[in-house]
Amino acid sequence: MTPDQITVLLILGMVVGLFLWGKWRHDLVAVSALVACVWSGLVTPEEAFSGFGHPAVITVACMLIMSKALQVSGAVEVLARYAIPAKGGQVLSLTALMGVGALLSGFMNNVGAMALLMPIALKVATRLSIPPGRMLMPLAFGTILGGMTTLIGTPPNLIVAGFRAGMADGRGSFAMFDFAAIGVPVAVLGVVFIALVGWRLVPKRQAEGLEGFDTGAYLTEARILEGGASEGKTLTEVEKVLEDAGAQVVGLVRNEMRISAPSPYRTLRASDILVIEAGADTLSTLLSTLGMKLEESGSPADREEEKKEATGAPTAREPETLKEAAGKDKDKDKDKDKDKEKEDEKPRGDAAEIVLVELVVLPGPILSGRSASDMSLRTRYGLNLLAVSRQGNRSVERLRSMEWQPGDILLLQGPPGAIAEFASDTGCVPLAARDLLIPNKRKAIQASLIMLAAVAAAALGLMPASIAFLAGALFTLLLRALPLRHLYDAIDWPVIILLGALFPLANAMQSTGAADLIARGLMESVAQGNAVLALALVLLVTMFLSDLMNNAATAAVMCPVAIGSAAALGVNADPFLMAVAIGASCAFLTPIGHQNNTMILGPGGFRFGDYWKLGLPLEVLVVAVSLPLLLVVWPL
Repeated sequence: MTPDQITVLLILGMVVGLFLWGKWRHDLVAVSALVACVWSGLVTPEEAFSGFGHPAVITVACMLIMSKALQVSGAVEVLARYAIPAKGGQVLSLTALMGVGALLSGFMNNVGAMALLMPIALKVATRLSIPPGRMLMPLAFGTILGGMTTLIGTPPNLIVAGFRAGMADGRGSFAMFDFAAIGVPVAVLGVVFIALVGWRLVPKRQAEGLEGFDTGAYLTEARILEGGASEGKTLTEVEKVLEDAGAQVVGLVRNEMRISAPSPYRTLRASDILVIEAGADTLSTLLSTLGMKLEESGSPADREEEKKEATGAPTAREPETLKEAAGKDKDKDKDKDKDKEKEDEKPRGDAAEIVLVELVVLPGPILSGRSASDMSLRTRYGLNLLAVSRQGNRSVERLRSMEWQPGDILLLQGPPGAIAEFASDTGCVPLAARDLLIPNKRKAIQASLIMLAAVAAAALGLMPASIAFLAGALFTLLLRALPLRHLYDAIDWPVIILLGALFPLANAMQSTGAADLIARGLMESVAQGNAVLALALVLLVTMFLSDLMNNAATAAVMCPVAIGSAAALGVNADPFLMAVAIGASCAFLTPIGHQNNTMILGPGGFRFGDYWKLGLPLEVLVVAVSLPLLLVVWPL
């Protein structure tokens, strides 16, 4: 054993030990390993950062950007709404939910797919009166299974493809759907097993922190669009849809007249405004389903009207007598409003730089007893009031003229700087940025078409996957299918740092012969020269490590060992690399092996030891299905 081999094995042992210890973040461990490799002379300073330009790293980052566009545009929500039955038994609902999760995970970040489907899983669990964990754990496992079906489904697949492309024989990277021949059967059988039998193995637990941050029901106004699903329907028909979502109509505005108790048989027209009381999490779904939009949309006409309000002129929406009664403090603000009108004409930033933030009204004279009209919210700050949450009370006022009370929570839409200015001026306390996805049909279509084009370009060999997805990410941003403010939030930077830092270590393992040394030791002491047994060993070791440390790190560590094992046995390396891809995607025994498992720990009320009860039978199934397929699809 050479000094370089000893050094790289010591560094590898340190890395695996720190990963298992779990006290340091994975990206910090990887960077520490990179620094150690440079200090020890295993990696030259010029090569130290070569991993960050690796095609796999670029592809992961671009795939995350395009996945985020599918999320924020509402494209995934539309698919989920039509694919998951609103009235079905547990088996049907669970199958549909996991099927959608697995399908999405094949073409977008599986953590993003899990985050989008979690609220739906919780609603289904409530409807079926079952513990939430019995929907959440199957969903988490289903999204993990779906990731192994395509090249871009999960970072380990991209890492494996990158190692294959770097092999000396020049065989090139795995193609987009090379993983499907094994991944699809494993995912389908896994989903069927969980839906029919496996869910019974999930322990019944009381959820912890299931409610999360709850501001109660919002009172909001939604305008019926011309040609929308609600136009021409009776109020009763619309209310039926609202009731299923836990919402209700508390008023109707027609021709600027508020009707507090409209007849249920009244036919709705385009431009009617429904005053709806609904939970924040259901607003976006209702808007899309019923063909409505939030009334406070900031149209030019509305802006002109508020300018009139700011100068004290009567408007069509607000009789002068009501305006006079709006508050004595209004007169004091007129001069300030006039001074600001010219400034208000200036753009307040990129139109895409819009956020939704919740602010609570505190006791005091600045906001208490005042309304959005009184504050000239749109003309002075460039903000839209989308909804107001007032638990236990209901106002009969229009949203714009509704007088605020201490404890009200305002859902404001606008540029981050303008919201910060409003909060500073008024003493409001920002509670949280509300991730309310207001469906945008045009952007959803754009994001979907860009993703399909990138996948097709990579699958047909028109260009390398890294270039195809780089181009896709570029068009996603140029067409604003993803707002620019989401660009850097979309990228999972710890994973990018992890991959970029570990590639030089993996290269050092290969160049020093340390990977071959480990492989020969395993082959001679355990597999004893049996190629099938060696393949099973690589699969099992990878699955074991993936349950204890990051799956991308597992793939990066095990790929050199897999290639070395194949070389030691004189057989094809492809089945060994595929075994690493499968094993790295099968983290079902612990909550720390995959982010999706961690996400459900609190909402499902799970304990550390709950996962293996379903995870162990599922991993046995994966091995039983994948090992024969590996030998058939990728012969030794």
